[in-house]
Amino acid sequence: MSQWEVVIGLETHAQLQTKSKIFSGSSIAFGAEPNVQANAVDIALPGVLPVLNREAVVCAIKFGLAVGASIAPRSVFARKNYFYPDLPKGYQISQFEIPVVQGGGLAIRVGEQEKFIRLTRAHLEEDAGKSLHEDFHGRTGIDLNRAGTPLLEIVTEPDMRSSAEAVAYARALHALVQWIGICDGNMQEGSFRCDANVSVRRPGEPLGTRREIKNLNSFRFMQQAIDFEVQWQINEISEGRAIRQATVLFDPDSGETRAMRSKEDAHDYRYFPDPDLLPLEIGADWIAQVKAGLPELPQAMQARFQADYGLSAYDAAILTASRAMADYFVTAVAAAGAANAKAVANWIMGELAARLNKNDMDVANSPISAAQLAGLVQRIADNTISNNIAKKVFEALWNGEGQSADEIIDQQGLKQITDSGAIEKIIDEVLAANQKSVGEFRAGKDKAFNALVGQAMKATKGKANPQQVNDLLRKKLGG
Repeated sequence: MSQWEVVIGLETHAQLQTKSKIFSGSSIAFGAEPNVQANAVDIALPGVLPVLNREAVVCAIKFGLAVGASIAPRSVFARKNYFYPDLPKGYQISQFEIPVVQGGGLAIRVGEQEKFIRLTRAHLEEDAGKSLHEDFHGRTGIDLNRAGTPLLEIVTEPDMRSSAEAVAYARALHALVQWIGICDGNMQEGSFRCDANVSVRRPGEPLGTRREIKNLNSFRFMQQAIDFEVQWQINEISEGRAIRQATVLFDPDSGETRAMRSKEDAHDYRYFPDPDLLPLEIGADWIAQVKAGLPELPQAMQARFQADYGLSAYDAAILTASRAMADYFVTAVAAAGAANAKAVANWIMGELAARLNKNDMDVANSPISAAQLAGLVQRIADNTISNNIAKKVFEALWNGEGQSADEIIDQQGLKQITDSGAIEKIIDEVLAANQKSVGEFRAGKDKAFNALVGQAMKATKGKANPQQVNDLLRKKLGG
């Protein structure tokens, strides 16, 4: 593969979290009966006029500010002309020559490597309806509920060089639009849909011919689709066949992409300014007002976590992967104390993340609250329990066996033994009962010491302070 360079750009449609459609007052709630949320504007009855939804513009401004883009003081809506059954007007209202958001970019991380993905633009547009092919006895049904739903189409430069980078960017974008509250990110319901433009070339050569993989609605499918498409293009070129520009679909069952239609260029859509909509003007005061309402952004929060809590860049990035994760960490640290921030981070990224992944759960639905985890970390920090006992407490918290770590420690008698006199007495008994291991240790076998530690911990049912056990044993053995 080193003799080939992969070039990927993504186009993402983020459905905006407004109450109504972009040019009408119809609801955008998901799951309604077909065609009950399509009014006269949505179905393009003669004489109706579109009215721009102000909240959709606010969403676009928020996004532009979050990615460091320019907000156009004046942008224009255009008609994108094409004919398909789910497009009642025969055109889609979109933006072409002057989009509302221009430039900007998003930092991504793949492993330990950071990269900046440049954005070309983000523009407002309306969604089309939906063609339904199932359960119609060979016919197709048209549901226009989605027609007119507000979208922000976010377009990157062709800056990604692998499926891993594309997925990292898509995940970062997915997290960001939810973080700033402009999209719910529900990929199953189509609120966040990605198209991947993929081409290959030999290093140093001009860009190859791209093929666009449409409507990727999961990160796993995105990686699979891109990997298959890359290998397919390499094989085609290697065997002397030219790549033709096309729109392709990914079949999750076969793991393959297949051509759907030849790919159109912009001139095929005959864009022209929509005569029913005035240019969109956004003043500096409006931008300032929106900026004042933005939450702290992920990169700023990462820098703060590193500065305030001494976290690594990697840890800070993991803890800000989603707004829910960041909120959980902040709440836990507030309860546990800043001195315990690193321990809180370790428990979130370790035991908690593993358990959430195993149960396919999000941190927002964690059975263990941030306050409960903070209580657990505090009891480790003040030597009430050891790390090993803490895992038992974690398990009990996960299973809902107590409201707090303190309750579980009291109920199950898990408090750590720190009385040196009591530990010393137990160690004397262990040494007396394990003379063979004592002799092996004095003969230079280090493993014998670990066996004695294990016996001491077993005798205390794991409740003795491990460090005290180690120290007292060595003192007794003269080691």
